[in-house]
Amino acid sequence: MTGNKCLLDTSIIIHAFKNNTSIAERLDSIREIYVPTFVEGELCYGTYKSSNPEKHIAQIRFFLLNCKILSPDSTTANIYGEIKAALVKKGKPIPENDIWIAAIALQFNLALFTTDNHFSEIENIELLK
Repeated sequence: MTGNKCLLDTSIIIHAFKNNTSIAERLDSIREIYVPTFVEGELCYGTYKSSNPEKHIAQIRFFLLNCKILSPDSTTANIYGEIKAALVKKGKPIPENDIWIAAIALQFNLALFTTDNHFSEIENIELLK
């Protein structure tokens, strides 16, 4: 799976936008890149808070041209519920959107490319760092 396809977390796309060379090189080596709608929403939120929303929206749209967007469904919701319940039992809360992102990764059997360490609290998720 690793090297062929992965799901991107917001943190990776932000690093790519900031011209992080190691992230950009790694992204160039991945054949299929997927982005959850939650990540697109987080990027748009940041864009509309910025001083130049038009520029950043164009940057997001251009980046997403090379990605496949994945949206949640009932299966995602079920996986989300399992993940959140397990995290609550462990006393390890993580941001809601990140639970949804993890659920998409597990649903579609995709490694999650992220710089956020809290994803390691989720069982059975493959992380690229």
